[in-house]
Amino acid sequence: MAQPNPAAALANIYKTPELWEKIKFTFMCLVIYRLGSVVTAPGVDVVAISDFFQNQGGQGLLGLYDLFVGGQLSRATVFALGIMPYISASIFVQIAGAVVPTVEKMQKDEDGRKKLSQWTRYATVILAIVQAWGFAIFTESLQGAVATPGFWFKVQMSLFLTTGAVFVMWLGEQITEKGLGNGASLMIYFSIVVGFWPAIFGTLGFVRTGALGLFSLLVLGIMMAVVVAAVVAITLAARRVLIQIPQRTVGRGRMREAARNFIPLRINSSGVMPIVFAQSVIVVPGAVAQFSQNPTAQRIAELFMPGTWLYISLLAVLIMFFTYFYTSIIFNPIDLAENLRKQGGFIPGVKPGSKTAEYIDLVVTRITLPGAMFLTAIALMPVIIGNWLNVPFQFGGTSLLIVVGVALDSLSQMQQHLLLRKYDGFMKKGRVRFRGRQGTGGF
Repeated sequence: MAQPNPAAALANIYKTPELWEKIKFTFMCLVIYRLGSVVTAPGVDVVAISDFFQNQGGQGLLGLYDLFVGGQLSRATVFALGIMPYISASIFVQIAGAVVPTVEKMQKDEDGRKKLSQWTRYATVILAIVQAWGFAIFTESLQGAVATPGFWFKVQMSLFLTTGAVFVMWLGEQITEKGLGNGASLMIYFSIVVGFWPAIFGTLGFVRTGALGLFSLLVLGIMMAVVVAAVVAITLAARRVLIQIPQRTVGRGRMREAARNFIPLRINSSGVMPIVFAQSVIVVPGAVAQFSQNPTAQRIAELFMPGTWLYISLLAVLIMFFTYFYTSIIFNPIDLAENLRKQGGFIPGVKPGSKTAEYIDLVVTRITLPGAMFLTAIALMPVIIGNWLNVPFQFGGTSLLIVVGVALDSLSQMQQHLLLRKYDGFMKKGRVRFRGRQGTGGF
């Protein structure tokens, strides 16, 4: 089989008007989003806020949030909240669908989904107002960060940040509708990627000053390549469950059997969310100590400082728990078994209906364990590498999973557009190919 030619695939993009227009529109929206990173909200001293985040070292809830918005929170820009209020509202609606029967029924209906989308937008505005008000209070708590603190400063800051968050939400929806890929995911991807260059230059600066040796830099490069390859492999890995369609009569009594197919059950179906949930929980003691200034709370927060054995142990347990929890929310084996039964398909050796749902649930439970262990290793990697090699940035964890996942999704969509026009794509197959074991029994 001929190997794909990336250069020819890139040239074919220009020959596909629809794809080229989508790419240009997406790029234009991302440029507009990036321009917001240089427009600072009025009435604040950016230097004082930036100093706080630098002293914090990127740790804590604010540091995690700042990662997702490309450092705009630490610069107090009008887009400081980024796409995160919309992401949070979407997750709330998704979780509600798993626990509220009415919402679950609405998710299966076209009109219901439109109404849920509208509810998500309303929830985004509410969350943006709350987060903006909280950020205004936080800004006032920093010495010298606000020229004229008070009620009207909070109102002004909330107005600017909420307006920015709503505009970013609208921009993300425009990318999803008219551009290439998921707008919210691409904005987070773009925010993370723009921070890579400063980190790379900072690392080279460490090498020039002798703080980081050439051997350590070589080890770091090898580790980065291995980790990226492992993340790509796990992202694509899936347990493929064989399904068959019953034989049917096709004219004059002849029998025909449909081609075999597979249900790809992804090893890491929960994506990056377990790490986000776990990190959001584990930073609570530090956040409470920071705002309350209580000595007891500060002593407890010191026990959960990144790098301590209690921090590592608790983070691992939380990631394992949230991996199973979030997988149970987004994956419903009963609906999958019912849809398979309606199509006349079945898993060989398994009775249709409840037995099929039980079998699929068992397989998902088993394959989730290695996925959870991998997520735990990826989440702890920044702490391990940072302590071992003393590098000026955190490699791995949440940012790496997001970058790889969004890149593969965007590449897959470009591949589909090229193949629709019968052009060679970036890969051998028309889709991002899942890798995994085939079969019907066992693990």
